[in-house]
Amino acid sequence: MRSTRKSSWSTPLWRWLPAVACMLIIFLLSARTGNDLDGWLPWAQKLFPGLRSFDPVHYFAYFALAVTFAYGFGFHRIDASRALFVVLFCVVYGATDEWHQAYVPGRSPDWADLLHDGIGALVAAVLLYGWRTWRQWRQKRGNTRNYSG
Repeated sequence: MRSTRKSSWSTPLWRWLPAVACMLIIFLLSARTGNDLDGWLPWAQKLFPGLRSFDPVHYFAYFALAVTFAYGFGFHRIDASRALFVVLFCVVYGATDEWHQAYVPGRSPDWADLLHDGIGALVAAVLLYGWRTWRQWRQKRGNTRNYSG
């Protein structure tokens, strides 16, 4: 008899499309030359007056990458091991992104950027894991109340 139960790691492939799109956007932005980015900074500063550099963008981009990667698994499946995997994947992708920048004119790899990437991914993973844990706790608490009263 064949089991119809799916592996806990299997999900439909379409769920991974947002992560692929996010990686593509990060890659395309990383491929911009230093001069291109210098031209964008004044425009970005109009939207965000306190912005002095694009360093905060690393937090946001890798937060988004971690969320889209977690979406690929399914948010309800984010346990501690998957949350760790999401962070590690984002850091590895960030390392390849920094390596890629070594070949872009006017750009250079920066360990601080990789740290910012990892922090953004870690914050996303912690929030998603915390949200899942909280929801499970609420469901158990709700079920306990229904049966004990």
